[in-house]
Amino acid sequence: MDNRRPQPVRILIADDHPIFRDGLKRLLESEGEFKVIGEACDGVEAVTMARQLIPEVMLLDLAMPRRQGLDTLRELSSDARSVRVILLTAAAEKEQIVEALQLGARGVVLKDSATQILLKSIRAVMNGEYWVGRESVSNLVQYLRTLVTPASAFPQRNKYRLTPRELEIIAAVVAGFANKEIAQYFKISEDTVKHHLSNIFDKVGVSSRLELALFAVNQSLPFKPIT
Repeated sequence: MDNRRPQPVRILIADDHPIFRDGLKRLLESEGEFKVIGEACDGVEAVTMARQLIPEVMLLDLAMPRRQGLDTLRELSSDARSVRVILLTAAAEKEQIVEALQLGARGVVLKDSATQILLKSIRAVMNGEYWVGRESVSNLVQYLRTLVTPASAFPQRNKYRLTPRELEIIAAVVAGFANKEIAQYFKISEDTVKHHLSNIFDKVGVSSRLELALFAVNQSLPFKPIT
């Protein structure tokens, strides 16, 4: 029987207030399951240390000197091995939360939250979930649909020249359908689905199904939701 304890989660803290960083480090390491492997005082240093130390989680202040939190996220999003970033902020506008999640953040936690909220958020993102505010988010696309302006709130435009079938495929992707399920739903082959997706990716400038789903919701593409 293997009684060895699992390795602690490797965490990088990025915040410009030394007292806050120190307190957060003490709090995390008192739990036993977390280890703070580095502390950055600004956005530029956060990117450098993330690439050097390869932490599993970064706790990133939204308002950072030299490079703001969202700009830091944007810089890190190009890395092949991205760190799971949880944004820490005193306050966040709805638009900032949407942008942060689209840029690859795995969580957004208010600094005045209870200690247990932060600890739960770290555990959630380590389990592959997202965390916003005080709760985990299992379906990111559906959550973002509740944040962005509904398509009915303004005239829908098909400026990307998507065909009716391509809009149907997009609706299925947003609903979480796999290629095989899309093929069965529309009674077409999987190869045809892949062909449609390739054309859609080229038209709207994305490279993955998640990016497409987020783009479709954020841009309010004129598709009819599949339930």
